[in-house]
Amino acid sequence: MDSIHLTGIRCYGYTGFLPEEQVLGQWFEVDVKLWLDLSRPAKTDNIEDTIDYRRTISLIQNLVKTSKFALVERLAGAIADGILEDSGGINQVQVILSKPAAPIPDFSGKISIELTRSKSN
Repeated sequence: MDSIHLTGIRCYGYTGFLPEEQVLGQWFEVDVKLWLDLSRPAKTDNIEDTIDYRRTISLIQNLVKTSKFALVERLAGAIADGILEDSGGINQVQVILSKPAAPIPDFSGKISIELTRSKSN
């Protein structure tokens, strides 16, 4: 199966366990891998034969911006479900959602959630 990668999608959102995370918000980074059949657009060179990347990026940005979940796991699941529901051609999606500045004392790394969902799940 073919795939498209959309990486480095930065979004400001309000998901987090701490109450201030849901009020003040923070930056998130999203990478997605979309599995679909790209044989037709590879032959036709016609944009109508593939997915609209702008639409998928906008969907991700909107979900991050408007959701107020306690867990990033829930937000990652909502992104995966949203992409699968929005596009008929995508068979499977992988979402990597990162919190680059998690409010954890003495921790300067980032937290990432990776999940994969398919139409059959």
